[in-house]
Amino acid sequence: MYVAVKGGERAIDNAHRWLAEERRGDREVSELTIPQIREQLSLAVQRVMAEGSLYDPDLAALAMKQARGDMIEAIFLIRAYRTTLPRIGHAAPVETGSMACDRRISATFKDVPGGQVLGPTFDYTHRLLDFALEAEGLKPEAAPATAPAHAGDMPRVTDFLNQDGLIQSETPSDDTPPDMTRQPMEYPAGRPLRLQALTRGDEGFVLSMAYSTQRGYAKNHPFVGELRIGAVAVQMKIPELGFAIEIGEVTLTECETVNQFTGSKTEPAQFTRGYGLVFGQSERKAISMALVDRALRWEELGEDNLGAPAQDEEFVLSHADNIQATGFLEHIKLPHYVDFQSELELVRRIRAGTETEKKEVAE
Repeated sequence: MYVAVKGGERAIDNAHRWLAEERRGDREVSELTIPQIREQLSLAVQRVMAEGSLYDPDLAALAMKQARGDMIEAIFLIRAYRTTLPRIGHAAPVETGSMACDRRISATFKDVPGGQVLGPTFDYTHRLLDFALEAEGLKPEAAPATAPAHAGDMPRVTDFLNQDGLIQSETPSDDTPPDMTRQPMEYPAGRPLRLQALTRGDEGFVLSMAYSTQRGYAKNHPFVGELRIGAVAVQMKIPELGFAIEIGEVTLTECETVNQFTGSKTEPAQFTRGYGLVFGQSERKAISMALVDRALRWEELGEDNLGAPAQDEEFVLSHADNIQATGFLEHIKLPHYVDFQSELELVRRIRAGTETEKKEVAE
């Protein structure tokens, strides 16, 4: 328990006021509005929604404004707010196969039904600062009109491999997956729980784990079988009606990787899958998640554990959450006066004992 020093409450109130002043910045500059943040910083907003486990662009934009752009603080605010909300029901699993895709690419097949849709991406930009963006009121060049994707136009790329039995089949399950927002994490964690932890894990951490697998710290050579971004319908079964109705839609990024697998005692040589699914447009996170998911499946697939960090379930899942990491890290800047004084006294006693021994030896 931390006890505030005398006058601490007044100092904290002043710190809050100072924070509000710093947040506002120069009053000669127009204040950012929530719609501006939501529409023009959309990738940041979508990261806050994904790692905050709450799909609400307006609230995510508000959290970003309140946090002065500190992404982890904004995610913390969203998670804290989320805990106050009642849960009135459960949506049905979304059908990503019928996604209306804004972007859909495959690195394994050039010609796929539905075609490659590059969509809005930084992949083909030159990474040069565009100083024209400084010119206020300058209208961007209009994008060419494209026909919207329809359900069934874009079958999954991995289905082609599955037709010839060249990729591991995923076994459907009717079991209700555990909910990590309501139950403590337990090890060993099944794949559904691992995917939950990864999808709301810190993007930078998951990216680092994925990068480590590509550099040889796990038996993992991936191809992006398919990456798709778009809107999917959310349906919920209404007990009074006896059937599900559409209650809205969400934007998701889904990635399936195709990975080498030389076979085992029970499985023939074939490709295996890694999977990533994230709120919003977040392809870096979805690809990273798919790579780490595949690395964590070593035991299930009968592979050897090479001792790679990305293969260690407890290491990955217990360190992926940036809110837990931040809380544990930042608590050390709070008062630890009593703890430190006890450590200081211990060091003084040790030094005093050492000096006494030196004198005795000298005599």
